[in-house]
Amino acid sequence: MQDPETTAGRVDGQRLFQHKFLDGQLDRVRYPNGTVGDQVLIHHPGASAVVPFVSDPCGADPQLMLIHQYRYAVGGLLYEIPAGRLEANEAPLTCAHRELLEETGCTAISMEPLTAFWTTPGFTNERIHIFLASGLTRGATKHEEDEFIEVVTRPLSAALKMIEAGEITDAKTIIGILFAAGFRAGR
Repeated sequence: MQDPETTAGRVDGQRLFQHKFLDGQLDRVRYPNGTVGDQVLIHHPGASAVVPFVSDPCGADPQLMLIHQYRYAVGGLLYEIPAGRLEANEAPLTCAHRELLEETGCTAISMEPLTAFWTTPGFTNERIHIFLASGLTRGATKHEEDEFIEVVTRPLSAALKMIEAGEITDAKTIIGILFAAGFRAGR
């Protein structure tokens, strides 16, 4: 069998649309078995997200900060961790600090990488880098014109119960909180 890393890939394609930071392509693709087919690909610059702890993440039931935000795509409000897309040539860590400040008004003394994941690899190359922030200092938010955000604080145990009860349904938020709880916080 041929190596799929060298035989698979884009053969040809065309742009379907471009809007701000998204670029939609209809690509002709050679699959690992040698066959060719069509794939839609949404190019995304990637993003950073932050699990911000208001109290010591290693303490008993540490307090974390969430945002409660209107999302048009789901027709309502979601609980989320602060996040945003990478600017051109921006490092994920720089983006994490920027988004934390813009959405919560906070700066962090410590910003520790937790994990990174592909959001929906069936049709987009978006990758989100998740960080744990601690040593927060509060300041003024810098919301963008399409951001309608309320900042809320919850104990980690309450956030975990919100995930279990289906009150937190945003994937990056679930991944970030569960990763922080399982591997970093409360130790």
